Amino acid sequence: MELQTWNNTFSFTLQIAKFDVSPEAVHFVFLAGCLIYIFAVCCNVTILALIVTQQSLHKQMFYILFSLPLTDLIGITCALPRVLVDIVAQTNVVYYPTCVLQAFLLHMYGGSVLFILAAMSFDRYIAICKPLRYNSIMNHYTVCGVITAAWGLDFVLIFVLFSLQARFPKCKAFIMNVFCDNSSLLQLSCDGDFTVNNIYGLGITGLMQVISVSIQVFSYVQILKACIYHTQPDARLKALNTCLGQLSSFIMFEIVSITAILSYRFQNVHPNAQKIFGMLTFTILPIVNPILYGVKTKDIRKAFFVVLKKQKVMFT
Repeated sequence: MELQTWNNTFSFTLQIAKFDVSPEAVHFVFLAGCLIYIFAVCCNVTILALIVTQQSLHKQMFYILFSLPLTDLIGITCALPRVLVDIVAQTNVVYYPTCVLQAFLLHMYGGSVLFILAAMSFDRYIAICKPLRYNSIMNHYTVCGVITAAWGLDFVLIFVLFSLQARFPKCKAFIMNVFCDNSSLLQLSCDGDFTVNNIYGLGITGLMQVISVSIQVFSYVQILKACIYHTQPDARLKALNTCLGQLSSFIMFEIVSITAILSYRFQNVHPNAQKIFGMLTFTILPIVNPILYGVKTKDIRKAFFVVLKKQKVMFT
């Protein structure tokens, strides 16, 4: 169906780039991808279910943590299943509204990870550096405000980004990546001046990084100072252990994101490698985060084994 109001050559049905997978490896890649997706979904849903159902996890820290597996589910669900279907079906077709929705949610994922990790680091800073005032500072209103600010700021910034992109008439029908993003959608546009879009895109990317990195650097520097001057080794170890998972998630996300961006800047990088690096941005944290927080967070680990014990008693 032609979208006559934009351009006679534009169609709702778009072609999208694909992985160069040999016929012999298609089913293996599809099966491996499905197992990765199922593992990530099961682990993240388990974390969410534990936080919702277990009274021991109804604390400020876990109210904020709840957003992380939620956004991880959004990221991997928007990115991976459609790519796997394209690999096995060899259709490589996407509808424009679906493409816009995928792109919007994937950009929301990237921003929300940065803001949520910043919110979690701030919570740990208050808990470790101001323990006697923790409950008064991180009350329900503060926690709701922090969560709302993280999601709200992310939504506003991404909404404006896509509003700027949507103003251009579209006259092309090929998405240059294996998933839809703002850059790919902008490349569907007819000739025009994209200066404002490029400046705004770079601007919000820098703003998100500055906000997230500044909050985390401040929080972890203060936590490190508290650990250095703390006289009890057990308390020091507990404080450092609490922050290790968050730092690992942040560093991993930054490394993967920067690697993906740089891979598109060098012509000698194989196209499949570029696409894999791009996909890792949305799949690596949803796989790793539940393991990090399940293993490193004592309360979650304890709640998990309590549930397992109850289930065992019920079936014996």
